[in-house]
Amino acid sequence: MKFSIITIFVILSTSAEAQKIEFEFDYSQFVYDSTSNFIEFYYSFNQASLSFFETDTSKYIQGILNVSITDSASGEVIVNRDWMIQNEIEDTSFLKSNLIGLLGFILNEGVYKCEFTGIDSKNPISKKIISDVLHIQPFLKIQSSISDIQLASRILQDSENTASVFYKNSYEIIPMPTAIFGEGQPVLFYYTELYNLLKGDAASDIKLEQIVFNSRGASVSISSKKINRKMDSRVEVGKVLVHKMPTDTYTLVLNLVDSVANYGVSSRKKFFVYNPSVVSVDTFFQQTTSTLGTMFGAMSDEELDDLFSKSRYLATPNEINQYSKMSNEEGKREFLHQFWETRDNNPNDYRNEFFLSYLKRIDESNLRYHALGRDGWETDRGRVYLMYGDPNEIERYPNETETRPYEIWSYHELEGGVYFIFADITGFSDYQLVHSTKRGELRDDNWQRRIVVH
Repeated sequence: MKFSIITIFVILSTSAEAQKIEFEFDYSQFVYDSTSNFIEFYYSFNQASLSFFETDTSKYIQGILNVSITDSASGEVIVNRDWMIQNEIEDTSFLKSNLIGLLGFILNEGVYKCEFTGIDSKNPISKKIISDVLHIQPFLKIQSSISDIQLASRILQDSENTASVFYKNSYEIIPMPTAIFGEGQPVLFYYTELYNLLKGDAASDIKLEQIVFNSRGASVSISSKKINRKMDSRVEVGKVLVHKMPTDTYTLVLNLVDSVANYGVSSRKKFFVYNPSVVSVDTFFQQTTSTLGTMFGAMSDEELDDLFSKSRYLATPNEINQYSKMSNEEGKREFLHQFWETRDNNPNDYRNEFFLSYLKRIDESNLRYHALGRDGWETDRGRVYLMYGDPNEIERYPNETETRPYEIWSYHELEGGVYFIFADITGFSDYQLVHSTKRGELRDDNWQRRIVVH
């Protein structure tokens, strides 16, 4: 397994004091090569939450950062080591700041279990553990794509500090692992990268949309810009003014949309705003249309058609017939609003989690299952993933001598336990459904004969 480490670099940023250890971790994926991505991990220790110790000449605070990364498929431990984080305390004002740093790794395609632990070195009982699952899908294997969003407290353009570990592509980007903005940090800065832009029609522009949603899913700001295709990749930096936003949890979404090719991909990042002095004027409950109606209201006719195409797997024949007869945007918006509202598992919380989860699975399926020029959601594996989510278990048989590559997906909770079998019949990594025990799906008890190599 290939990986590399970038040396830790520590800076200070303002934060409130705390009694217990305050430790946060965040990460972003960027392009590396056709088999791997470059992952930046950002950490933050609140100095006031760490014990300090003295030498003859100085006082210090000291924390320990442990990073553990395990390959989910093989169980191989890729990284498991400690870093000592230390800073000299010149006066008590230093204790009102965070220690912020960065680690960089190169990880091959796959799924990894990650665990990040912040520890007070002088009081090891005081610690915080953050766990996550990291999916690595190389950006160079995907159609026009967008990296993860890196949140930042500030971005310095045309920086001359090229020795800084925070320096990349002429910018010095100071990460914000806490993802907390508002008082003391009235502007959210972000950095992202766009890839494979030349794979589309060179004569057409693509659109980069910036949308911010609040915790109920209502859009609070929308903007867009055209992106030309003169270069295959480019850097995008932006900002969100949060000083007038009420205290809440928000999501920043960047959509890269190619309307000519009917293709789109998005990246999203959650952040928090703390503005106790801002009075929330919640017009959400005064609207005649729901949150989803507001989201649909920002879509063009082409985007509405594209969304319904991706929603057809859940639609009844009557719903498909109804939508096909609609010719105006308002009717399509209202139809899609009703379509997803009827599928809301919990309509009382003003947030359609099923719809939001479905949108996320569209992005994931495009990353995982694209084949033969088709987006992932259009493939058989993508369709099953969209309709039923992640399987409980996947058995892969990629290198059998007498059969073509195939996979068995098992869903333990579906109809008391069902499975789907996909096979690469054509030899072009386009896995087709050849058999399933799920009611209403293709069933072929003699599916083995289709995958025999003659």
